[in-house]
Amino acid sequence: MKARTLAAVTAPVLWNNWLLPHLALDRRGRTVANTVAATGYALAFDGRPNWLSGRGLRYGIGCAGVVAAGYAAALLIPPVRRALGDTNDRAPDVGTAEWVAVHIPLGTVYAEELIFRGTLEPLLDREFGRTAGSVAGASVFGLWHVHPARATGDNVWGTVGLTGISGLIFGALYRHTGSAVAPALLHWAVNAGGAMLSRRGRVRRAEVRPPSSVRAEQQTSR
Repeated sequence: MKARTLAAVTAPVLWNNWLLPHLALDRRGRTVANTVAATGYALAFDGRPNWLSGRGLRYGIGCAGVVAAGYAAALLIPPVRRALGDTNDRAPDVGTAEWVAVHIPLGTVYAEELIFRGTLEPLLDREFGRTAGSVAGASVFGLWHVHPARATGDNVWGTVGLTGISGLIFGALYRHTGSAVAPALLHWAVNAGGAMLSRRGRVRRAEVRPPSSVRAEQQTSR
């Protein structure tokens, strides 16, 4: 493997799992840092995101619409609503609107799609071919999530596996459209929809709790 390719592979893993955590930034600081780091990474490794692709926009909107419909249907299933209400709040320090409209699209989607689909995977495709490049890029994307999984108490290797599969899907969408905007819109729909539904589930659970349980909890906390 060429030194430049090795650097392109290791830099994202080190950034998200070591350097960024050591900066000890709050959520807003992490969003800014991720945005700047992703832009610098793309410039350093000749990123090709092609954000202005009409084909990518059409596919992205279509995929996002399917995800939105799936989330809407999930709200109609009581066990799903209860499960959403039991999930941990991954951004308790910011409001839902800021989380969905700022931190997810910039700190997560822009950064990850520019680094992985817009820069790393095209480089790996040129170096190893599309099949190997796809698998390698998705694997690095999975490893990118090691520290975030630890920070939220999730199963680390389960998270790596799940996000690696997501990386394969995002990568296939990028290769099919030739644009990072398609996986970016799908990525945003998945994350933003999950964020809104998890908070909605907690609100609904709080609304249906019997007054006696609320009083008991208040007495326990005294």
